[in-house]
This record gives sequence, structure tokens and C-alpha cells, in this order.
Amino acid sequence: MSAHAAYLESETKRARMMVTPEGIEIPVVIASRSARLGALMLDMMFLIIGLVVVDLLFDLIAGGVTDSIFEDPEEEAVAVYEFLFILGVIFGFFAWYGYFLVQELGPRGATFGKRILGIRVAARHGGRLTPEAVIARNLLRDVEVFYPLVYILIAFVLSMVGMSGGGLLWAALAWFMLFALFPFFNKDALRAGDVIAGTWVVEAPKTKLAEAISTQGAASVERSSGLTGARYEFGEEELSVYGERELQTLERLLRDGNEEALYAVHATICRKIRWDPGEGDERAFLEAFYAQLRARLENDMRFGKRKADKFA
Repeated sequence: MSAHAAYLESETKRARMMVTPEGIEIPVVIASRSARLGALMLDMMFLIIGLVVVDLLFDLIAGGVTDSIFEDPEEEAVAVYEFLFILGVIFGFFAWYGYFLVQELGPRGATFGKRILGIRVAARHGGRLTPEAVIARNLLRDVEVFYPLVYILIAFVLSMVGMSGGGLLWAALAWFMLFALFPFFNKDALRAGDVIAGTWVVEAPKTKLAEAISTQGAASVERSSGLTGARYEFGEEELSVYGERELQTLERLLRDGNEEALYAVHATICRKIRWDPGEGDERAFLEAFYAQLRARLENDMRFGKRKADKFA
């Protein structure tokens, strides 16, 4: 089997269907375990580099303050370093947890490491990631990875100074392996934090809007309904409700032509934008909405603005 064929087979096995609260099915691809591990390693590298740089800055500040202000720098340096140590601990705490929380709660749902490798966090129920879910999955990471690694390090230090740390080492290794192997025992590669938080990590779309969305079968901005003759024109407020993800989903539904799905999506959009166009002209309404939403998003992209989805 060629490498390309193996990749396609792997991607097919990882394909899933996400159902949004509106009942819309969105195809996603579960991120590979190697991509998740790589993203974590990149994030840890960024965090460690950032903390080291801040520590060096604190040292420079402390040295400058004691040399320029105090008459006896050596005597006063202790107090200055104690104060900066406290600030460093506080900064480290917020950096450690804030790095993951702030980025995963953002519109992209991904840290810098995940963005580089093209993956993101998503809620398995298809809705928006909640702060509770992101906090839960990131707090569990400490239990899964970092606490056992700390105990493993402590066991090694104890053995180096001649104390017995064998029991602690084996217990910490068992603890670490239990959670490290957890993603290999479920088809969605979920770690314990994902199970608790109701999340999964999926591949993020890498294509640009203009390349990802085909105009085939879609109405032009100027098209009127062939059934009623009505022209549907939507304002900025109505078009600002949805983003690129919903646009791509709508295009796929229009291409597939499933009347029941189109009826359901038509009703959902009408409720969302507070329209009441009546029944019987659903496809024309959706084609006009699709065309005008696409035109708006592409125009925004020319000015460097992106709206990934309705939550952005």
C-alpha cells in the first residue's frame, strides 16, 4: 500500500459526523494521536521559553533596582528577589493555565501548537465550547501527565541521593502509562480530559474560503425565486449571524438537495434571523442567503477579517 493510500485509509477511519444543536450534520476528521502529541510538545516548548525569558527579565530588573536604589545592594537584594519570586510564581500559575484556557476558548479553539499542526478542540455535541469544558479538560491534563512526571522526577532525585525511591517510581510510571495509553483504547483517540469535558480534537480546515466553496448549483446574488418571483435581500445584521463553517454546510446541503434537510435548515435560519417568509420557497431562500453570505465573507476576507463560525 502506498503512503498516500495509507493516509486516505487512515483519514476515512477517523471520519466522524458532528450533529449541531440545530440538527445539521457536519463531517469532521478526528486528529491523529501523533498530531495531538506534537501539538502538546510545541505548546510546552513555547511555555517554557516564555517562562525562561520572563525569569531572565526579572533577574535583570532585580539587579538594576538593587544597584541603582539601595546603598547596600547585597543586603537589600534578598527582599527584592523575594518579591520578584512571588510575582514569578503568580505569573507562572496564570501562564500555565491561561495559555491553554484563553486560546482554546477563542474562535479557533486551538493553542499555537494545535494551529501549527492544523487541529482544534471541538465540543462533541456540536455546540460552542464552554468555559467549564475547557477548564475541565485542562485541569485533567495535570492529573494525566504532569503530576506523574513530577513524581517520577522526585523518585530519580531520591535514588541519586541514596534514598529508596523504587516504589514511588513504579507507582508514578503506572499512573503515567494508564493515562498515556488511554487514547489508544477508544476509537476517537479521547484522553481522560476529553471524556470528562465532552470534547474531542479534530482536524481544522486548511483551505481558504474561495477554494473550499464551490459556486456550482448555488444561486447568484441577484437571482429571484422562480416559484414566487420574490427577491430575498438580507441586511448586514442577518448576514453577520453565520460564518464560514455554516456557509460550507449550507453549500453541501444545497448540492445534495435533500428536501427534508433543506426545510429544517430553512426553518432554523429564519428563526435565527427573525424572518417569516412562509413555506414552499425554501430552496430559493437558501440559495439567496448562501450567495449573499458568501459575498459578505469574501469581502471581509479582502480586509483581513475572518469569521470562522457563528460563535466567532
